Amino acid sequence: MADDVGKMSFEQAMAELEQLVNQLDGGEVPLEESIALYERGAKLREHCDAKLRAAEERVEQITLDAGGRPTGTRPADAQ
Repeated sequence: MADDVGKMSFEQAMAELEQLVNQLDGGEVPLEESIALYERGAKLREHCDAKLRAAEERVEQITLDAGGRPTGTRPADAQ
């Protein structure tokens, strides 16, 4: 089950993470299951963080010339 996290989309991982948080917040889960849910949640969070970082790296900004005309693109973090 843990190895399937890497195959999930960001949306799938976030949806499952939200479900886990709701289960844990309910306080009705036995201790051992709570620990397993927490560990799964940590893996899901790491996966979501990695997906977001990858998306940020792909974001580009449009560059303009002195006249305001588009000339191309550059990575968002390039100044």
